[in-house]
Amino acid sequence: MKNLGILAFFLVLGAGSLALAKDLPCKPERWKKAIARFEAADQENLPSHGGIVFVGSSSIVLWDLPKSFPKLEAINRGFGGSEICDSTYYAEILVIKHRPRTIVFYAGDNDIARGKTADQVHRDFLAFRDTLFQALPDTRLLYVAIKPSRARWDKSPQMQTANTQIAAECKADDRLTFIDIWKPMLHKGGMPAEHWFRKDGLHLSDAGYDLWNSLLKPHLETADH
Repeated sequence: MKNLGILAFFLVLGAGSLALAKDLPCKPERWKKAIARFEAADQENLPSHGGIVFVGSSSIVLWDLPKSFPKLEAINRGFGGSEICDSTYYAEILVIKHRPRTIVFYAGDNDIARGKTADQVHRDFLAFRDTLFQALPDTRLLYVAIKPSRARWDKSPQMQTANTQIAAECKADDRLTFIDIWKPMLHKGGMPAEHWFRKDGLHLSDAGYDLWNSLLKPHLETADH
């Protein structure tokens, strides 16, 4: 019986190790060229401090900020295909050195698509938050929820769970704001409406960005005062 108890202990320990092993590693080296381009742009024309930095994956890259927010001093530091941990790894270059008053962050979509669990996305968000607030304790972070895309609808349960976990973190900290774009993007049948997307069913159309602009603008106007 004693041996069976020891065996059971190691089986439980092994199961825990396997669960931990499911966390997928960060691969920030993929983005060296993209980050180098940002550094070169900053050397040529370094934005002034106190502005708004948009950072994250392709939904940020394709966001026409001058058109969407012409009265705001907004910097685009999106790099397509990136995950939350990539922005954390390069946070000093992408965000911190600009000393922004507000950060708009969209990432987590590619994380889930690559196979990360909602729990890992949640933990990665916390790491990004902690990295920012250690350097910029008075900066506001606006997190745009993972979107409900048609192309990745099979991943929607994990995405919703990650959104729920991150929304709870935002509710508990006045410096954090959760921008819920999930519900507004669904039509009556419960699926994301086609017109929010380009033909690939993943990237936003002009209509999609118009929707996001309308949901985000009140928070940016608040941050501006």
